[in-house]
Amino acid sequence: MNDLFARRRQKILQLKIARESGKPNITSRHVPKAFEQCTACGEAIPGEMWTQGLFVCPRCGFHSPIGAYQRLSMVLDPGTFREMDALLAGTDPLAFPGYEEKLARQRSQTGLCEAVVTARGKIGGHHVIIAVLDSRFFMGSMGVALGEKIARAAEAAKKAKLPLIVFCASGGARMQEGILSLMQMAKTVAALERFQAAGGLYISYLTHPTTGGVTASFGSLGDITLAEPGALIGFAGPRVIEQTIGETLPAGFQRAEYLEAHGFVDAVVPRSEMKDTLAQLLRLHKKGRNHHAGTKTDGR
Repeated sequence: MNDLFARRRQKILQLKIARESGKPNITSRHVPKAFEQCTACGEAIPGEMWTQGLFVCPRCGFHSPIGAYQRLSMVLDPGTFREMDALLAGTDPLAFPGYEEKLARQRSQTGLCEAVVTARGKIGGHHVIIAVLDSRFFMGSMGVALGEKIARAAEAAKKAKLPLIVFCASGGARMQEGILSLMQMAKTVAALERFQAAGGLYISYLTHPTTGGVTASFGSLGDITLAEPGALIGFAGPRVIEQTIGETLPAGFQRAEYLEAHGFVDAVVPRSEMKDTLAQLLRLHKKGRNHHAGTKTDGR
């Protein structure tokens, strides 16, 4: 019976991947194009090589942004995906001109209700709560619904005493929701503070690009902060900074490798090592907690 439910959950995830790929008639697996073009170097890559290489250019190493469900299929153990708050979606609280129409169009084009997907699952056999931001939906911008889903994920992880993993990809706050969008920074930070104060492990995984309010809030609060190679990470973009200070920035400024060298990121982890790295961190965390619990039991 458990195998039956696991197969069903995996099938649901594959259907969601097909939908976010713009192929609603594909029921079991993504059929790649004959060729894909790397947006960084322009190389034409055979479709099968593109998908098997996890959407990373074999020539220049550029990690192409991917959909939330696609990333979840890469990182979660097969058959363990259980989506949370799937129908939680944003509204138009300020009656911003054209916003409702844009929301409807984004939902139709991406198959998403919001710019983040949250779920329960397993990585390397370890139970986790996971959230993945999707830059295809309003550039992963943070509105009320996104902030609510991140806060709920932190609260669920606290209640279940599970690690929390968040894959960040965002252009910042969603201007159509005004100050309500900016309030999500404080809301998510407070939820994470409660989670971490209770002893929870929070891993923040920064992908290209992670900027604005997400960087200034939950993106920068990980107990462990990882990043994909070449990811742009910062608050304001490099051109804005250069125009403001009137100086040329150092080469690679705000890129993952530069930030790792300067202590903002703990490690730059390529997509091919993403799942194994997370599984190892979760294994070490569990071992440490078990040791700590044993020490307390022994009175040492």
